Amino acid sequence: MTISCDVVVVGLGPGGESVATQLAEAGLDVVGVESRLVGGECPYYGCIPSKMVIRAADVLGEARRVPDLAGTVEVQPDFGVVARRIREEATDDWDDTVAVRRLEDAGARVVRGHGRLAGPRTVTVGEETYEARVGVVLNPGTRPAELPVDGLADTPYWTNREVLRAEAAPASMAVVGGGPIGAELAQAFGRFGTRVTVVEHGPRLLGPEEPEAGDLLADVFAEEDITVLTGAELKRVTYDDGRFTLQVDDQELDVEQLLVAAGRTPNLDDLGLETVGLDPGARAVEVDERMRAGDGLWVIGDVAGHGAFTHLSMYQAGVCVRDVLGQDGPPADYRAVPHATFTDPEVAGVGLTEERARQAGLTVRTGTQDLSANTRGWINRARGLVKLVVDADRDVLVGATVVGPTAGDILGHLALAVHAEVPVATLRSMIYAYPTMHRAISEALADLDD
Repeated sequence: MTISCDVVVVGLGPGGESVATQLAEAGLDVVGVESRLVGGECPYYGCIPSKMVIRAADVLGEARRVPDLAGTVEVQPDFGVVARRIREEATDDWDDTVAVRRLEDAGARVVRGHGRLAGPRTVTVGEETYEARVGVVLNPGTRPAELPVDGLADTPYWTNREVLRAEAAPASMAVVGGGPIGAELAQAFGRFGTRVTVVEHGPRLLGPEEPEAGDLLADVFAEEDITVLTGAELKRVTYDDGRFTLQVDDQELDVEQLLVAAGRTPNLDDLGLETVGLDPGARAVEVDERMRAGDGLWVIGDVAGHGAFTHLSMYQAGVCVRDVLGQDGPPADYRAVPHATFTDPEVAGVGLTEERARQAGLTVRTGTQDLSANTRGWINRARGLVKLVVDADRDVLVGATVVGPTAGDILGHLALAVHAEVPVATLRSMIYAYPTMHRAISEALADLDD
């Protein structure tokens, strides 16, 4: 059966859901297609439930600092508390009824199934074909990468999806991957009493970040008895009698549970891209500054090639909606994409790292402030840093990294500076409240002179 509509949105993660909602509210006939849960990974297997685990773990971490600051306290970790919050408060037991109703109330139709392009402005879902008068928006997202490790596929390992449905913290766990997901959950489970080993193929934790950030986090992990193996090769995995055995270089790890958090695979391989002249084997779809990938075709989110962040997908949704509706508005601009890893301390960044700025041919100056030398950081006995990357020829900030308590919030000031190309002289002329963590920005600015 062939059904006509104005727009088909394939993939109803945060960005796709936003596009479908806005276009439906604007009066267009919108069909949203989703094969899994409406809302995507973020509310069910990502941002929200993981931060619930991290928030609970941070409370445990703070409790363990009491003897150094305030006296004594006794804490008995219970993972069941946060598991119940995830199930009841965040995910409705992994039921998307509320999200579907929200879309339908906006005027969109929700179709369950796998959406696949079948030519320009045409999508098939099972036996039905949808022909879009205006066009198609693709937001297929990504899935956990399947590592080509001997024996791994035959074991019941966890990905981000299974770990966030856990009812109890295992006694021991290996985490393959020292990126944001792996680092966050390694520390969180460690604070719930799990004996954790992180296996990272690269030279440090959080490889794309400034080296100082990954090195500082590794020191914190060591203090919390989290073992970190860097430059490590996972050669083989077996599972027997409820235990995983990992062959890592020349040593064996025996653990109760295994979390694989080593990358994501774009959901482009069965999307019918070849029917519109695009490569289904690509890692990303090339789009222009209005999120167009072709005539009547827009692509947003993880597969658009500018970062796998919920906030970026939502931003691109706005750009896409304006273009579909023929409205004026700024094009997509990726100079100041912020991101945060919610370890303790948090690691947040925006723009270029020092290395990437130099690779881009810029004349670079950097300024750094140790957060423990900042007054508020010293009071709190906080660990962290602020690092600024400046294009010396233009005297503007092109990148920044913050490590410390609420680093993601401190970063907002710096993200604005990068985005608006605020002159360093203007940043220096500001008044920074005392004693605050963000005052470390002024101290890092002063370090630019050294």
